[in-house]
Formats: sequence, C-alpha cells, structure tokens
Amino acid sequence: MADTPAPPRTYPHGVPCWVDLETESVDAALAFYGGLFGWRFTEMLPAGAPGRYAVASLDGTSATSVAAVATPAAGFDGEVAWHTYLAVDDVDDAAARVEGLGGFVSSVPEDVGPPGQRAGRMARIVDAQGAPGRLWQAGTRLGAQVVNAPGTWNFSNLITPDVDAALRFYGPLLGWERSDDLGAGMARVPGYGDHLARTVDPRIRERQEFVPPAFADVVAGVLPGDGPAHWSVAFAVADRDASAATAQRAGATVLRTEDGEWSKEATIRDPFGAELVLAQFDPPESYLEGEREAGRA
Repeated sequence: MADTPAPPRTYPHGVPCWVDLETESVDAALAFYGGLFGWRFTEMLPAGAPGRYAVASLDGTSATSVAAVATPAAGFDGEVAWHTYLAVDDVDDAAARVEGLGGFVSSVPEDVGPPGQRAGRMARIVDAQGAPGRLWQAGTRLGAQVVNAPGTWNFSNLITPDVDAALRFYGPLLGWERSDDLGAGMARVPGYGDHLARTVDPRIRERQEFVPPAFADVVAGVLPGDGPAHWSVAFAVADRDASAATAQRAGATVLRTEDGEWSKEATIRDPFGAELVLAQFDPPESYLEGEREAGRA
C-alpha cells in the first residue's frame, strides 16, 4: 500500500509563515545558499519579467519549499535582509489596523502571482518600533513546507528595545500572548499547538510532555536588544561549526557564536550584507536519555 501523502503545512492567523531575502545579487545568492543549505531553486516569474523570485526547496518541489531569494521591490533602500512573513486571515483588514497601533503600511495590499494562480496577497508594514515585516494571506503558497530540519527555517525572533511596546502592537494585530511560565521572550498564538497536532505534527504533545502545555503555541521570540527593532531569522543546521566554516569560505563573516542549553548558534553576515543565525539543536543529555527510554531516539 502506498504511503498516505503528508498534509500540507498551513499557518493560522498570527503565525510567522515564510521568509525571503531581497538582494540585487540574485545569482550569487542562489550559489551561496545552495552551497550552504543544499537548496534547489525554482524561478517563479516568467523570463523577461521585471525582477525575479526564486523559491528554495530541499528537492526541487513545492512540497519541500523552505524560503525564497528575490530582487528588491520598488522603494528598496539598499539594506539587504531576511524578511519574515506573518500569516493573516485577511490582509486588507490587518493592514487597515496597523496605523492605529502605531505602525505604518509601506506598501498597500496587493495580489502576488498571476490571476487564477494567486500565490497570496501581501502588504509590507513597519511596526510601531520601526521593524519591517510582511503580512501574508495565503493563496497557493501556503508558507514554508519543511521547517526545523537541517537546511530549513528554524525560527524568527523580533529584536526590540521595548518588549512590552512590541506586544502592544502584535497582540491586537496578530493575537500574540506572552506567558511568564514559558520564559522570557516567547510569544504564542493560543491554539497553534492543537492546529499542529491535527495537521502535520500529531506527536507534538508527546514530544513536549516535559514542558508547559502552552509551549506548543509558541510562534516567535520577542527579545530585548539595543539598536533599531528588527527581525532575526534562524536556520537549522546539523553542525553549527561546519556550516559556519562553509559560509565563511563562501565569503560570509562570522559575527559571533553562542552555546546555549538547547542549541549552538552562529550569527553570520552573508556576502550581500544580510545577517542570519545558524542554529544546531543540541539538547542536554537528560533530554536525550528520556527520548531513548521512550523509544523516540
């Protein structure tokens, strides 16, 4: 009997769903990230179109899509960065609420993709503290289909000088809540864990039996930091040091490394100026012992 195809990964309102990089050096970026993460790319715009949008995947199919590399949109200010997309049920309604919460809409909602094959509807926003982001109402592009595995998007953190002010913006806009028992900087969308259990991750509660139940609802980090507010995007890797060395040989700069209780991370700046985090899952031995005893490792 053939295996039942896995359901597509979908993203409820308020959950970060996609990441992309805008750069003038698309070909060079495809070579760099293809070498770093093993990505394969599919050009989504027809030849001769103004601009490019290359969707990255693990095997060349939409079922393993992970991110994208694109030419900059109109009004590009020269700052190359990885951008985080935030899923919303109705992008026009969400964009209309941004200004009242202290932010502004830098590009009005517009359809992405050809008629009849609409990838989605998007608006670019800047939050109340100056962090650029994107609102995404999914069409055919539901969001990243593989996450947390080596070579895929792992997590997005909002770095902000005022965590409380950030939550006053994203709470009403996206339904984010903060729970003190989850530790500092964890924003959650109530019910997201149940959504994962019903769809792509039926064992999530079993795997997370040692943490508070609300941890399954965590969707992003909201962390204090100096300087302008911005999104930091992390990608999972099997070996932080090996991946950092590969990036460095390809022209990236390793800015810093950090060994935490659950991960090893390296923050790098790619050859085009964008910063990103390489994150290796490195749990404590007590966790691994529990997984072995439960027959999950």
